[in-house]
Amino acid sequence: MILGLRTAIYPVNDLSKAKDWYSQVLEIKPYFDQPFYVGFLVGGFELGLLPQGQSSTDGAQPLWGVSDIESAFQKLLDLGAEALEPVTDVGEGIKVAAVKDPFGNRFGIIYNPNFNPKDVR
Repeated sequence: MILGLRTAIYPVNDLSKAKDWYSQVLEIKPYFDQPFYVGFLVGGFELGLLPQGQSSTDGAQPLWGVSDIESAFQKLLDLGAEALEPVTDVGEGIKVAAVKDPFGNRFGIIYNPNFNPKDVR
């Protein structure tokens, strides 16, 4: 049985640079930091960095929640990401956007006023 998002793994070819970039994006340091994997705890979920991987925007497409999607999207661009999908209202107050991180991965964000963190298990 699928219980919900637990981890989103991003392959990177420069673990040190990716760790620094994601630390700035997430505004936290990793809780798990090894040469074979770096993990960040983000709102009860994990964003992982896998070294020596092939970055791509065609793989899995997790969406990370934000409280202000316009400023979050701009911050990602300011930190060197490239716009893939602009902030788009998809209905019911939900907005999504995506960038390509400096390592070639798709990084998606979502503002969803209907998300209830109490539903996370």
